[in-house]
Amino acid sequence: MRRDSRLSVALHVLLHMGEMGGVHTSETLGPMMGMNPVVLRRTMAGLREAGIVHSEKGHGGGWSLARGLDSVTLGEIYDALGTPTVFSIGHRVDSPGCLVEQAVNRALGGALADAEALLLTRLRSIAVADIAADVRRKGWQLGKKGSKAHG
Repeated sequence: MRRDSRLSVALHVLLHMGEMGGVHTSETLGPMMGMNPVVLRRTMAGLREAGIVHSEKGHGGGWSLARGLDSVTLGEIYDALGTPTVFSIGHRVDSPGCLVEQAVNRALGGALADAEALLLTRLRSIAVADIAADVRRKGWQLGKKGSKAHG
């Protein structure tokens, strides 16, 4: 199954934007992330609607942070991306007639709901600035070509 990497992409781009400051175009950020600028714009659109980034069209336009990274949590970014499915595990049949399958669904459903709630609580407790601080503790420089943190 293909994994949804939009949360990772969004965090990566926000960290670079936070370090570089200023306004950056999709044509600059896309290649930095190893992705097509159009695909990056789709990811950034949800962040814009959530008030995490700002965009300006035209000459001198591009993407900029609308808020400090200390005020943005991983949970907010997850929500801004449309709450992608957290786990690929699921029921074989949603409304089974078989009593055994119903019991399996209840057990799996409860366990998955608990795990998802725990994960989302944790994501809501981590600020993007916490990740930036971790990168800095390792001595890396965000956004600098050739550095370990770049890309």
